Order: sequence, then structure tokens, then C-alpha cells
Amino acid sequence: MEAKELTLNIAINLGRLCRWAMEGRKERVEQFLAETQEYLKALESAPKSRRFLPTYEWFKNDFKRLSRDVHMDADWAESMLTWANILIHRASLA
Repeated sequence: MEAKELTLNIAINLGRLCRWAMEGRKERVEQFLAETQEYLKALESAPKSRRFLPTYEWFKNDFKRLSRDVHMDADWAESMLTWANILIHRASLA
């Protein structure tokens, strides 16, 4: 997959993570965190534009932090939804 497709797949998963965190569905959160990590690993080796790199690095670091400190609450869910929106808009630069 190309960087744009991977970025959009990650964004979709982040939206799902938001929803499942708010619904208290921990197993689904864990499942999609793992899947999103696989997409992120693939994105690591995919060619990316220089314009996308700052967003990518910022997301990669924030996702690592959020994945280590999962909270099934509105604040954590909002962080996931915010990143979903950012990545959807920035995917065209990937």
C-alpha cells in the first residue's frame, strides 16, 4: 500500500478507537490499536513526501504515548478522533 492509503486506513481506525473507547469496548480497542500499529509499521517503510513528515513524526510519537496509556474516557477518545481528522486532511500530502 502507498503512504496515502496507509494514512487513511490509520485515520479510519482512529475513528473506530474513539467510538469503542466511549462505549467501553476494551477488547475492540486493543484489537484496533494492534492493527493500527501494523499500519504504522508499514507506513514507516513507505515513501513519504517531505511535506508529510512533520505530521507523521508528530502522530507517531503521540500514538505511541496514547497506546501505552489507554483510558476508556472522553479525553482519550477525543485525542484519537482529533488525529483521525488531522490524518484524513493530511493524507493527500503523504
